[in-house]
Amino acid sequence: MTSPKILAIGGAHVDRRGRMTAPFVAGASIPGSMSEEVGGGAFNALRGAVRRGATGALMSVRGGDAAGDAVASEIATNGIEDLSAIFLDRATPSYTALLDRDGDVVAALADMSLYELAFAKQLRRAKTREAIAGTDAVLCDANLPEAALAKLGEIADKPLFAIAISPAKAVRLAPILGKLSCLYMNRREAAVLADVAADSTPDAFARGLRATGLKRGVVTAGGSSVFAYDAAGLMEITPPAPRWIVDVTGAGDALAGATTVALLRGLPLERALREGIAAAVLAIESASAVPDLAQADFDAALALVPQAREMA
Repeated sequence: MTSPKILAIGGAHVDRRGRMTAPFVAGASIPGSMSEEVGGGAFNALRGAVRRGATGALMSVRGGDAAGDAVASEIATNGIEDLSAIFLDRATPSYTALLDRDGDVVAALADMSLYELAFAKQLRRAKTREAIAGTDAVLCDANLPEAALAKLGEIADKPLFAIAISPAKAVRLAPILGKLSCLYMNRREAAVLADVAADSTPDAFARGLRATGLKRGVVTAGGSSVFAYDAAGLMEITPPAPRWIVDVTGAGDALAGATTVALLRGLPLERALREGIAAAVLAIESASAVPDLAQADFDAALALVPQAREMA
């Protein structure tokens, strides 16, 4: 499968990021700058997948406002088919993050009530089944409410990939974990699903996640080791240090998009994960949550990623 078609179902909204230029002090006014771009877990990952050679379609929901126009423009700019529903009387969802001067998230606010209101209805439409029938795989995120995810698990007859989004939202995926081809999560999200402590060993995480029915999972921890498991076993990769850090936002989504494309092309998990880590490194080194992924830059980043280590 040289150019898999991926249908992304989930978040496509406005991301606002405030970057501090002085040390963070709780309760104080900190100097910095604010930036804004279109984001969302599923949409970020899909854009990354398209930049790695996939073709894409997006099913989301948005309002009839200027933010919604910005989302529509970004979908078109990336050559992605837009299957989203527009609610003229509603505000487009948004995510606002405050970053310290090192680029790490201090706090974030998600205003996403439209997702809660509208996604379940969208997943019951015949249009959704038709879209799934015309694709090679589906990539969703836990911005979808639990009812919508349950419906997606019922109707998706193609490989189904998912992004956990946050510890609070990851639990929405519990009813469909056994139907997923792969779930991308960080340690805090994985800990909630596996019912283990966030500082548990990779083996404990894998045992707990397998017990939920999840056959393949990828667990990240910022700049620390990434571990993953499937039927072949448990493996770990230590990401290379970024050559420079601009913004960590979107690194996990970049990993999900690139890894998914590689898996759909038939690469084993250890090789697919190296490609995902390379994309994540480029995201950290980019001011945008979705890095450019030009082939030469990607190859250079991939060369820095070590081989996976098998774990007992």
